[in-house]
Amino acid sequence: MTIPACPQCQSEYTYADGELLICPECSHEWKEGEAQAEQNSIILDANGNPLQDGDTVSVIKDLKVKGSSLVVKVGTKVKGIRLLADAADGHNIDCKISGIGAMKLKSEFVKKA
Repeated sequence: MTIPACPQCQSEYTYADGELLICPECSHEWKEGEAQAEQNSIILDANGNPLQDGDTVSVIKDLKVKGSSLVVKVGTKVKGIRLLADAADGHNIDCKISGIGAMKLKSEFVKKA
């Protein structure tokens, strides 16, 4: 079994102690499946920057609003986003856009402002 590097400090000197994996450099302890889940749950913008709840983002492409003739234009700033962890359809940002209202966006079409 290959022991993965520490998810916090990327140290290669991790070791197993029972069910836990331990990093001797930063003292981080985790179960093997948890590290993969932590890495998968990080939502990145179009440039690869991690997003967090409450961030302000800007749209990088004109987006048509389904069921409407409205369009979210390039450069539109969206404040106070909420991230959705279990987005089956790929829309992992919940937000309100002035002039349009509440909607969901895909993180691949926004960049951190």
